[in-house]
Amino acid sequence: MADPYLDLRGLAMRYGEGAQAVSALESIDLAIAEREFVTIVGPSGCGKSTLLYLVAGFLRPTSGSIRLRGRPIAGPGPDRGIVFQRYSLFPWLTVRGNIGFGATAAGTGERAARVADLVRLLGLDGLARRRPQQLSAGQRQRVALGRALARGPRLLLLDEPLSALDMPTREAMRADLRRVIRESGVPAIVVTHDRTEALTIGDVVGVMVDGSMRQVGAVVDVFDRPATEDGARVVGVETVHGATVVDSADGLLRLRVGSAELAAVGTQAIGTSVLVSIRAEDVVLLGEPTGAVGIAVSARNRLPGRVIAIEPAGALMRVRIDCGFPLVAAVTRPALEELHLQAGATVVTVIKAPAVNVIA
Repeated sequence: MADPYLDLRGLAMRYGEGAQAVSALESIDLAIAEREFVTIVGPSGCGKSTLLYLVAGFLRPTSGSIRLRGRPIAGPGPDRGIVFQRYSLFPWLTVRGNIGFGATAAGTGERAARVADLVRLLGLDGLARRRPQQLSAGQRQRVALGRALARGPRLLLLDEPLSALDMPTREAMRADLRRVIRESGVPAIVVTHDRTEALTIGDVVGVMVDGSMRQVGAVVDVFDRPATEDGARVVGVETVHGATVVDSADGLLRLRVGSAELAAVGTQAIGTSVLVSIRAEDVVLLGEPTGAVGIAVSARNRLPGRVIAIEPAGALMRVRIDCGFPLVAAVTRPALEELHLQAGATVVTVIKAPAVNVIA
């Protein structure tokens, strides 16, 4: 097996000494393959930016090691390009000048060619002579990315790259950011507190909470099957509840959850205390039990419940239900009207066993 392109081992960072020491990171292990695009997601203050600055070489770890292509990182270097949260563009330089500043080590001809290539890649044709104050926030973000790429880095680091943008611009830039980094061929780490960015931008996601890495894996695996309770909340799982295994056979569990029972896929022993996490979009609501034909044939979990509250959640509506334990479902507005859902209404909740994630 090939060595990791970027390898973090036992990485820890503490500020201060003795009883006054504050821990920012605790024993982080992370391996990134060549051309891999990784997003690190977690709440503010969890240590994401500290991790990024350690990899950039701006900080030195208290313990642990960082190796890029097999070589230890001991400080900043041209092998890493970084895009800061506020971009930090030079206001007196044009778009071309800002991007070209990142390529100062190249010869004149090579530098001009590299800048021209990046202007095209970033969709900045026609804006090369403008200064930052003449650009939109999204255009400035592209320039900052271009300046980092102009160094010819072996690794690209981005600290909350879309947080300074308004929501419509941010949504448009997500696909753009992924495309540009993919086409550049440079492995990248993006840190963000926005779970939607983590879901849509990277190939691999790491979940950080309180200075430690709770889970690392393929985006779909981490978001659908979080490994810890706090990790489940970071990636936006709406229902997380304690449960007890009451039966276990042939890879199928029967769980006591509150006053209800759920079937789930797993192999934990009878009597084991676990947590279950269920995504709202995996919960189907039926207004009448007779309406379950066709939908619930393959679903082992059908629980009667009572609607507690209904809240808007973007394009969907979030329905909170008491079905022996608190459960959240997501439905469209037309479905809400068709089912005549309102607080106090009786419903049937339908959940397939594989959609019930069991957290040891």
